[in-house]
Amino acid sequence: MDSALRALADPHRRAVLERLSQGPASAGELGALLPISQPAASRHLSVLRDAGLVAVEHDAQRRIYRLRPEPMAEIGDWLQQRQREWEHRFAALHTEIARGKKNRSS
Repeated sequence: MDSALRALADPHRRAVLERLSQGPASAGELGALLPISQPAASRHLSVLRDAGLVAVEHDAQRRIYRLRPEPMAEIGDWLQQRQREWEHRFAALHTEIARGKKNRSS
């Protein structure tokens, strides 16, 4: 999951994943979305592939990229757990603040 989170840290890679959420695309199509050179776009695609966020198929001379939902689901599960923990902590803090206000007014 760490490599997937590192991959998601870059806005160019997030843009590629956004596009792939709509369906498969060739490396050329994905590279055209980015305001960077083709070699730089290829490096971003390589990072996404190495992180397991995309799968690549070869179609003659073209490489077709597809989104792999499993790593995103794992990240989503992890984030939901963190959210539940923080909600619990904030609820406890709210209770303590309310107790403090009550004690001050007494």
